Amino acid sequence: MSQPIIIIGGGLGGLATAIHLAAAGRRVLVLEKNERLGGKADLHTAEGYTFDTGPSLLTMPWVAGELAAAAGARLEDELTLVPLEPGCRYRWPDGTTFDASQSLPRLLAEIERLDPRDVGGFLRFLAYSRRIYEAVAGPFLLDPPDSWRQLVGPAWLRDAAAIDALRTVDEAVRSFFRSPYLRQLFNRYATYTGSSPYRAPATFNIIPYVELTGGAWHIRGGIYELVRMLERLARRLGVEIHTDTPVARIETRGGRVCGVRLADGQALPAAAVVSNADPRYTVRALLGDGQAAARLERPELSCSGFVLLLGIDRVYPSLAHHNIFFARDYPAEFAAIFERGVPAADPTIYICATSVTDPAHAPPGQMNLFVLVNAPALTGRVNWAREAGPYRDLVLARLERHGLCGLQQHIRYEQIITPADFQARYNAPGGAIYGLASHSPWTAFLRPAQRSRLARGLYFAGGGTHPGGGIPLVLLSGRAAARRVLADEGQRTTGER
Repeated sequence: MSQPIIIIGGGLGGLATAIHLAAAGRRVLVLEKNERLGGKADLHTAEGYTFDTGPSLLTMPWVAGELAAAAGARLEDELTLVPLEPGCRYRWPDGTTFDASQSLPRLLAEIERLDPRDVGGFLRFLAYSRRIYEAVAGPFLLDPPDSWRQLVGPAWLRDAAAIDALRTVDEAVRSFFRSPYLRQLFNRYATYTGSSPYRAPATFNIIPYVELTGGAWHIRGGIYELVRMLERLARRLGVEIHTDTPVARIETRGGRVCGVRLADGQALPAAAVVSNADPRYTVRALLGDGQAAARLERPELSCSGFVLLLGIDRVYPSLAHHNIFFARDYPAEFAAIFERGVPAADPTIYICATSVTDPAHAPPGQMNLFVLVNAPALTGRVNWAREAGPYRDLVLARLERHGLCGLQQHIRYEQIITPADFQARYNAPGGAIYGLASHSPWTAFLRPAQRSRLARGLYFAGGGTHPGGGIPLVLLSGRAAARRVLADEGQRTTGER
């Protein structure tokens, strides 16, 4: 029997890679160190409460649909997608609220309520962000490059202005909106990449276009149902999956990958290896190349997160499925995280209450609150073992001031997740949720390529490589990694004839 292609890590990118390779007739083995698949798309259940502890929103559902089709299935037969209305509810300390409706007339009415002048600005913003999408979708998202050299050409020169990489997200947003509320709202989309809107290139204004025009979706049963679907599809195609199976080392011979060695000492041969683990962790811990890892670690890490999983014994009718409680001083929040490396004293707080849409996620008359605050990646400046409790109290007190009266008295279940936990469970350097921060026009070129330059037959998939983080991009990363494996396999076969 031919040697398998081994995939290290059963996250979304690893599972997507496995499906594409198995659909092409290859023997595939997935090795996951944790007790269940999914990577950062994780799940926590306790005392009748269910929490998705990773991604909480599905956008670009057609990407998941194409992946299902590659496995011979239909997305609508595998998952039930629920459009969210509103997509998100925003609140400010002065009591102002805004519902980001999925209906354009209702959305325009909400914008007009804040500042009538911004209705036209918003329509211009949509046209502008569509131009960005059209310029970057092909070369960056759907068929990510191996190097910047692949991009240089007439198309790149034609689209360079549309990409708007020399302004920041904030600078571009200010050119379209007058309302300080809308400016803060549209700046928030930079955090989808774990970055600051005051430093991230305006290219990332593609994100609100994707969400507002393609919809914000929940998966009935929770986002983890996507992981379960990918596992089903992979197994149907014959993919062999092992959980609780950590890899200790990637083995090489003559500059080429030849297999992996498990933590228990067992050696497994491989025709190729795809690492769904973070590339920096892969190079340092699994290849043992500290010098190369140091080069990969030079770019700035994205932010991490401080999470509270709260099971509460009452319902807050004011909460939507997705909720944002904004800080008063947004620039100060990002300065604390990225310049001083400390948690913000007045943080923006995100709450996902899936029980609003999925009542089975909490006991009757109760709610499950996934509370997330952006936090700095680990730098040694914060001792989370000491600071987690006080910061938890600060976050809950802020939510009570925002109108969730008596919240602390209604908590019946609680779990805290810190950046140290993200680093330990997911082998994410610094606990960075999104890999590298996108604080430069050149960030896309600084991401590790999907073909490793350190060992032939080693590839990367997932949020740490191209095209980036987020469910659809990670799934596309898996497709791109599989294509590279198959292309290189074909070249070797041709060369051997």
